Amino acid sequence: MSERLSRLRTMREQALAGGGQARIDQQHAKGKLTARERLAILLDEASFQELGALATHQLSDFGMDKHKVPGDGIITGFGKINGRRVAVFAQDFTVLGGSFSEVQSHKISRIQDLAMESGIPLIGLNDSGGARVQEGVRSLAAYGEVFLRNVMASGVIPQISLIMGPCAGGAVYSPALTDFTIMVEGTSNMFLTGPDIVRTVTGEDVDAETLGGAAVHNTRSGVAQFSAPTEQAALALAKTLLSYLPQNNNDDPPQITPYDSPDRMDEELNSIVPEDDTEAYDMREVLDRVFDADSVLQVHTDYAPNALVAFARLDGKPVGIIANQPMVMAGALDLNGSDKIARHISLCDMYNLPLVTFVDCPGYLPGVDQEWGGVIRHGAKIIYAYCQATVPKVSVVTRKAIGGSYVAMSSKQMNNDIAFAWPSAEIAVMGPEGAARLLNRQALREAEDPASLEAQFVTDYREKFFNPYRAADLGQIDEVIEPRETRPHLIRSFEVLQTKVQGGLPKKHGLFPV
Repeated sequence: MSERLSRLRTMREQALAGGGQARIDQQHAKGKLTARERLAILLDEASFQELGALATHQLSDFGMDKHKVPGDGIITGFGKINGRRVAVFAQDFTVLGGSFSEVQSHKISRIQDLAMESGIPLIGLNDSGGARVQEGVRSLAAYGEVFLRNVMASGVIPQISLIMGPCAGGAVYSPALTDFTIMVEGTSNMFLTGPDIVRTVTGEDVDAETLGGAAVHNTRSGVAQFSAPTEQAALALAKTLLSYLPQNNNDDPPQITPYDSPDRMDEELNSIVPEDDTEAYDMREVLDRVFDADSVLQVHTDYAPNALVAFARLDGKPVGIIANQPMVMAGALDLNGSDKIARHISLCDMYNLPLVTFVDCPGYLPGVDQEWGGVIRHGAKIIYAYCQATVPKVSVVTRKAIGGSYVAMSSKQMNNDIAFAWPSAEIAVMGPEGAARLLNRQALREAEDPASLEAQFVTDYREKFFNPYRAADLGQIDEVIEPRETRPHLIRSFEVLQTKVQGGLPKKHGLFPV
């Protein structure tokens, strides 16, 4: 028995050592932590239960029999984050560059299956040079096993991917299939084909950071939802993000003890919308003043900034936020903004987070590029997502809600439960200038002073239609409220809606306008 115990301890020590001290030093020299150091930061102390620590590949070709390390370049298991159970895996770049193998696939698939069976979130730390070439097609098939489970787990348990180094080739699809991707600035990148292949095939000279760094995927491609300046900050962000999400789709989001008065009113909100409706204001300031102090966590901050999506808390309870941002493109909806909003609505609905929508939108962005790019199809995604969502939904029109954007942005016809408006709201089929010309075309053609007459028509239209009261008269707005009262109105609304019951016939699924 003593010999067997000795052998077990030796193998455990080898697993803990990863690729050896020299490789660990190289990892640190790049400004990167090792897989085990990352897990020690992410998980509660002494909570980690490792599985598959002694697994190794069985290759002998290409000299691989000399490169067998217990664990085979990946660490998998269970732990706790702030007392909540989670499943984790972390690729170890010090072992064969973290290259993805059949053994890695078996270990990840095993932990994915256990996470779904246990109903707990799954967090993956990606740091790999790509598929293990020595395994040929087996390593490619191994990716498919992981992708399948990513899809099966989608909408069942939260899945969070952290990109802590390179993530190339087929490996990028697994993070893309998860709910959230967090990248580390300067040391992480994602791309299907690396700089060398791009240079060979297209002649474009580009480096890894420019091709697929954190800035690219957080601003241009939209693949990543978050970026962080350091690995420590990325791991802390994952913990914060998890605090808004339930363990699974059958649980309620985690509540915390309220620390901000539910009756708090903010007088500054009464003057935050400028009198001149062509002047911008920052919707982020509105959110910060309405929701629990310091609770707003913006998602996809730098992608499609004309639209804001976020998590926050109201009286200690997590909610999802959709909002237009008047500071960018006057808050108009475009291709990317529509995708961003639709994705967040669906995600919040999956995990039982009530939705609050703040509307200040002049409409969909006009232009040939938008029409040719499919703004109709992309805009329809918002409508589909709102109509499909079954969680409680409350909207607040702060200023503009014009034309199709009024309908799309959580109007009562989109199964919105309660609709509020501020006195500054401007709800109409179209803007006053265009409406005045359309409705009074003949009179303007015959007028001696058409400019003066048009100005009068615009004024009349604004007084009659360009306000929230006509919409309230027709029941499209439930109540016009003072801006300072927004927080207590939202809290009371969700108190009523928390027992909302859904009916209707069951169906398999509809056709999402992809």
